[in-house]
Amino acid sequence: MTSSIVTHDIIVSTDHDFTTFRLAEDASPDRACHALGICTTDPGRQPCVSIPEPSLLADFEERVKRGREIVIRHDRHGIFQAGINICDLPGIKEICKLIDNIFDNHVPALDEDHDSFSTYPTLRGSAWRGKDCDDSNPQRHPGAVPVDDDASSDSNCNGIYGTDPKTKVAYEKELCAGTEPRGVAVLGDSISAHFHLPENWFDATQISAAAFKHLDFIVENEIDWPEMSSATGLGFNNWTEVIQGPVDSVYMRLRERNRCNHKDYQNIAVNGARSGSMDSGIMESLARNQETDRPMVVIYALVGNDVCNGHVDDTFAHMTTPQQMRANVLRTLEYLDTRLPKNSTVFLVGLADGRVLYDSLSHRIHPIGRFWNRFTYSQFYDYFNCLQVTPCCGWMNSNSTVRNMTTQRAIELSAQLQDVAAKNQTYYNHFNVHYMANPINKAIEVWNAKGGQTWQLLEPVDGFHSNQYGQALTAQIIWEVAEKLVPGVFGPTNPNNQRIAQLFGDQGAYF
Repeated sequence: MTSSIVTHDIIVSTDHDFTTFRLAEDASPDRACHALGICTTDPGRQPCVSIPEPSLLADFEERVKRGREIVIRHDRHGIFQAGINICDLPGIKEICKLIDNIFDNHVPALDEDHDSFSTYPTLRGSAWRGKDCDDSNPQRHPGAVPVDDDASSDSNCNGIYGTDPKTKVAYEKELCAGTEPRGVAVLGDSISAHFHLPENWFDATQISAAAFKHLDFIVENEIDWPEMSSATGLGFNNWTEVIQGPVDSVYMRLRERNRCNHKDYQNIAVNGARSGSMDSGIMESLARNQETDRPMVVIYALVGNDVCNGHVDDTFAHMTTPQQMRANVLRTLEYLDTRLPKNSTVFLVGLADGRVLYDSLSHRIHPIGRFWNRFTYSQFYDYFNCLQVTPCCGWMNSNSTVRNMTTQRAIELSAQLQDVAAKNQTYYNHFNVHYMANPINKAIEVWNAKGGQTWQLLEPVDGFHSNQYGQALTAQIIWEVAEKLVPGVFGPTNPNNQRIAQLFGDQGAYF
């Protein structure tokens, strides 16, 4: 909703039957949205408009009412009578139920043997965690300790199995024994899941049919890109029409160091997750058996939602308190001690300083305003705050006092994580725990030193998340900091890597 005055021809299609009608010549996008019943204004509140223009704000409610009458008069199918709920439309309801189930449970929707690994890429499948090599046997999955050295079959899905005809020794034993294989997992939020809305969906100067080529893949992955994220990126990009930039990840580096780690990754990140929601099915979806699986490096990275919320009127009342943060993370660590194998490592990552969002983006034009060369991110943030649909009114806010107070709370919560790690470093039976400052500031420093500007690391559509360039840099920083904090945390370099590549090629595709 970015233009000021447009002629609106509304076209509605239902079962191949089209309804067309026209609103008034001066119907702004905001009025059209209200007339269709998609946008609403709560009693006692001023209507929210994307681009305030006094000439169009006059008699807003009366003009919306007239537009609404036009809509109802021409709405033969009753679609707009009581507002739109897309999940009530025929054919969509079942899809919504399936997606709701995935969003609630955070495990693969298509998993025949119920081992939390799948052969299907989306719906929390192999884009999120290693591809299952036998979906009929729960004992065969990524990260498993090999059964009988995988002399006859691949039980851990790393593509290394069989026996060396010369030595009569199983390849898994010959090439992987003593190299300390391990996996990586991230427990996180939309940053770790790599939330990304394609820019060319919203920029009228870029939109095309090619922009929607991968729509089903994107929706089935919750508009996240874990396969290109800083923790579990897989090293390739088959979706260049809608996402660009280098791919680097902790998993890629772990695999490069030891190819026996192939496919041993799990992205347990959920949009909107915060410390208090980890025990609502998120941490429980981590698939690891203490007796039959290899150790893991786990990155606990809930970097914003404990201070971010959409409660514009009382955002601070809905932020996590330091006491709650401490209790929440301790509860998660206690649970992980019942799931992770011995010799695992957990890194607690501090919260971000989200003031960088407004500081670097506020004066720039948002993609949906580029056609008219107006509608800045500052206006975008305020508009979303007015609608009360903002993901973070604390930082996505033109009020500097609110932004500073939000950062202060983030610092207080990070201090709790740091203290928990310091006092419990060797407390748990199956892992050591360490604190890591949020990597975004260091990533920005590295980027700026190369001549880049901070806004180039941020998602252009939502103005909130790190983009593909930011994700790749974050992977580098996490890897380097982790190795300094815990030398050897990622294991030694496998001297057999070249031979593994010669014998087993790509060791099995991810999708």
